[in-house]
Amino acid sequence: MSQRDLKEAFISNLNGTTLQEVALGSFLTPLCLISRGLILTLYHQARGTLPLPLPLISHLLLDFCVLILPLVLSCTILSDALHQVILGLAFIAGCVLCYIYRTNSHCSVGPPQNTVSSFLQSHVQFNQLPFVTIFRVFVNVKTAISILAVDFSIFPRRYAKTETYGTGVMDFGVGAYVFANALVCPEARGKNICGSKVNHIVKQLLSVWPLVVLGMGRLVSLKISGYHEHVTEYGIHWNFFFTLAIVRVVASVLLAVFPSSRAWVIALLISGFYQLVLETSGLKTFIIHNEDREISFLHANKEGVFSTAGYVAIYIAGVQVGLYVMQPRSQVRQWLKALFNLFLGSFVLYTALFICQTLVEPVSRRLANLPFCLWSIAQSLFFMTCLGAADMVLLFSKRTSGCHLVPSSWNPHKKKTDSASDKKTSDIERHCLVQAVSRNQLLFFLLANVMTGLTNSIVDTLGCSSSFSLVVLLSYMFVNCLVIGVLHHCGVTVKFW
Repeated sequence: MSQRDLKEAFISNLNGTTLQEVALGSFLTPLCLISRGLILTLYHQARGTLPLPLPLISHLLLDFCVLILPLVLSCTILSDALHQVILGLAFIAGCVLCYIYRTNSHCSVGPPQNTVSSFLQSHVQFNQLPFVTIFRVFVNVKTAISILAVDFSIFPRRYAKTETYGTGVMDFGVGAYVFANALVCPEARGKNICGSKVNHIVKQLLSVWPLVVLGMGRLVSLKISGYHEHVTEYGIHWNFFFTLAIVRVVASVLLAVFPSSRAWVIALLISGFYQLVLETSGLKTFIIHNEDREISFLHANKEGVFSTAGYVAIYIAGVQVGLYVMQPRSQVRQWLKALFNLFLGSFVLYTALFICQTLVEPVSRRLANLPFCLWSIAQSLFFMTCLGAADMVLLFSKRTSGCHLVPSSWNPHKKKTDSASDKKTSDIERHCLVQAVSRNQLLFFLLANVMTGLTNSIVDTLGCSSSFSLVVLLSYMFVNCLVIGVLHHCGVTVKFW
């Protein structure tokens, strides 16, 4: 077999992992964020100042070591010890948080009950909703890690995309990416349509040209280079950029016709009707059958074309969630209630998923069927809830320690503006890797794709030892982070439209 055939076989015919293992991974990123925040808090307490010395280098290294390194290790050499890693991080973070509370308890008045009550009644301020930003950023970061790591033997096969049915970590990544885009789209932010609906739809058609161009660029580069492809993922000519473009346009049309406040109904109708068609017609057999690619364009790209229905449903559901979390709130108690409702929504959808998998069929990313839609939304809500809870822990740490300079998290509400404090906060944000990726998300995703192709052309990914594979993956992620970090530090935002 040729090297291309070997690589294609290596990522084919896989069955995924359990729903529980995917959900377990949701705890790692929040714990990493808490750890980063507590490290900065301890440094501020010891030295009385932030940012760190040589901030461009030191904050990049800190963020890389605390936020990126654990994610790379968790899907490679530590994948079989994920429980222990999470429990260990949680224990250390809990001890540090207790230490910070005890060392600052002389500043608080009354017993701990009063401290908690005061915290619940307090107000927060922010420019961007922290846990939404972090959700979008880390979906992107985990995608960047996975698209290269999957080509190495050090990456567990159960985490890779499944062939037809199953739940791999990368399967969730696809649905989560669509969901993340929906959270901050104009409809989710409550922006009204300016002018006629026809003009709005035309504007949305024009706005997706960068995705179409990127999709064409990826298609041409793959065909010219002979790069290995997993045909049953999207088809022969289709790719994820085309899916993103069509989902954006179709969703915009639907939300221009129907009220955004009832987006969940639209999502349910689309996914339910699509599943009905899969069950009552020959569509499911047509999509899964893999020996008729030469007949027509539709036959060649059937997975990409028909799975769009499921992704549209996920996107529109994401708009509904975005509308909910973007509602004005300022009190901690209100945000805790919102996070509980997100968790409750996740629980309800997981219950529906269990029923669907029992009575209908298992999750299939290839079909983007109803169980896949339910799973993608349920797991996204659960991940968002975990990130929101981490934000709350950091907010409590800020109030307790008096250090308000931890980036990408809620800040206690200040009655009076302090220009010096605002300048320090802005300076910290300028050195924050999370804000750097958030600023240029599409560029980061594109850079990761280019670097993945370049790495595969240079390195024999299947023949690498575990240690060398790990070095390559960490170097690849460091280069991605360095480029995006420098751009952010220089105030550069790369716009594709």
